[in-house]
Amino acid sequence: MNRSDAYDLLTEYTESESLIKHALAVEAGMRAYARKLGEDEELWGITGLLHDFDYEKYPSLDDHPAKGAAILEELGYPEEVVYAMRSHSDRMGVERVNLMDKALFAVDELTGLITAASLVRPSGITDLAAKSVRKRMKDKAFARAVSREDITKGAEELGVELSEHINFVVEAMRGIAEELGLEGDST
Repeated sequence: MNRSDAYDLLTEYTESESLIKHALAVEAGMRAYARKLGEDEELWGITGLLHDFDYEKYPSLDDHPAKGAAILEELGYPEEVVYAMRSHSDRMGVERVNLMDKALFAVDELTGLITAASLVRPSGITDLAAKSVRKRMKDKAFARAVSREDITKGAEELGVELSEHINFVVEAMRGIAEELGLEGDST
């Protein structure tokens, strides 16, 4: 298991540029949390990168993430990666039991809201702060597909105050802003 092979698997199953960028954003957040918590950065990063790799081919609630987890098992990915994938959505009823599971759940939806908030700012993610993201959270019409409940629940399960969590993930995504198309207008 290495990052290059994981990225190849992601792009084999995913054509959507926005879904690939989402995977990269979640990977960045997961790597940052792994560093902060003294965990295996490569393992956590690959888990973030692959958590939705099956979504484009299997978008139904009955299939995602079950199909992807089965594919990862078949390919010999570590059980903790497969388990985290299964637990990153409440729809499978798989309890999040370890830090990696909880971090993946906490980072996943939040990256979508951060991305949306960055895209409507001339400065992109450059100076985005938790206050702005929290304001957008209150607007139910903004990025309506993003579950505010999951964002709040994710921070709680991870044991991190929400604004601190938002700022931490923003900073992680800021590190790859160009790759995510979130660098804003520099003029």
